Amino acid sequence: MTDLSSALARWHAVIETGDVAGVRRLLAPDAVFRSPAVYAPQEGADLVAAYLTAAMSVLGDHFRYEREWVGADSAVLEFVSEVDGRELHGIDMITWDADGLISNFTVMVRPLSGLNALMPRMAQELARGPQPPAHP
Repeated sequence: MTDLSSALARWHAVIETGDVAGVRRLLAPDAVFRSPAVYAPQEGADLVAAYLTAAMSVLGDHFRYEREWVGADSAVLEFVSEVDGRELHGIDMITWDADGLISNFTVMVRPLSGLNALMPRMAQELARGPQPPAHP
C-alpha cells in the first residue's frame, strides 16, 4: 500500500524547488497523463515527464497550490496560476501506485480564455524538448 503522505510530499517538494529532473523519478513506467488540451491520453513516463516539466516552465513563478483533497491512493490539488495575463484555475488529479509512483495524472483548467492562452505556450515548450534543470 502506498504511503500517500510521503508520495504527496515528494510531489510538492519537486514543484516547490522546480526540480524538473525529479519529476521523472516520481513516475511509474506506465504512467498516463490526461491534458485539458489533448484528446488522447499521453502514455509512458518519459512522455508524462515531458508534459509535466513543460507545465512547470510555462506556469512558472505564478503557480501555487491552494487546497487539496486526499484519498487512499490519490489526491486532487487545486491550483492557480497566470499565463500571458490570463488567470488560470485548475486541478491536478493524481493517483499513485503501490510503490508510491504516480500512475495517473489528469489536469483540468478553467476558464477557457486561460486554457486558450496556455495551449500555445505548452506547444512551444514541448517542441523545445527536455531542458536542463532550472536550479543547478
